[in-house]
Amino acid sequence: MGRMPSVPEEDSQAARRGYDYDSFAEAYSAENETSLLNAYYERPATLELAGDVRGRRILDAGCGSGPLFQALRERGAAVTGVDASPRMLELARRRLGAEADLRVVDLADPLPFPDGAFDDVVSSLVLHYLRDWGPTLAELRRVLRTGGRLIASVCHPLAEYCVARLAGRRPDYFATAVVTEEWSMSGQVAPVTYWHRPLHAMTDAFTAAGFRVSVIGEPQPVPAARELFPDEFPLLATAPSFLFFVLRAD
Repeated sequence: MGRMPSVPEEDSQAARRGYDYDSFAEAYSAENETSLLNAYYERPATLELAGDVRGRRILDAGCGSGPLFQALRERGAAVTGVDASPRMLELARRRLGAEADLRVVDLADPLPFPDGAFDDVVSSLVLHYLRDWGPTLAELRRVLRTGGRLIASVCHPLAEYCVARLAGRRPDYFATAVVTEEWSMSGQVAPVTYWHRPLHAMTDAFTAAGFRVSVIGEPQPVPAARELFPDEFPLLATAPSFLFFVLRAD
């Protein structure tokens, strides 16, 4: 999706609690289907990390309109999807059908599932919308069985830092700070607020919640993207936008 440079802002309710996609759900969902960042980079990388999911119980935490849910289900997983946006879940229901297990849940709140309910949790570009990872990670750990996995992708902490530096600003990489961007999606422009945090703050939060870091990944976009996005591909292939984790619930 098209993005304008990041601009740090004061704290806001949206940043404290997460995000509100209701106002641009259709535009975001349409962009997500075919964009370089989502369809040819983030989603394939997440599926590659998930591997063989046949028969596994998976929570799609922040499922949006359901493209990752659909891909996991097609690979044989039993998937449950939660999202804070009712409008996004309406779009997911259209995609996935009435039988899909979809629930409106804010990941800043307790999860409506018993202990050990899932073999895996996937959290695709969601955690960076939360200021405080502690309660959310504790809940994700609780609903995972021992030995289960949390597969998460987040904004790469160096990506926005470098953009800000190139724009003449001097942000503190080591600070946890709120950031607002203007996203252009399918002809609609919307402000989106999230949190920058350094890598060590991420790994510290994971281990404090009872996870063991198994993989930290900076994958490449899929090869087909080179011809489909000849102008954007070289930058993404040499300066990653997202950071990927596989975390074990020990």
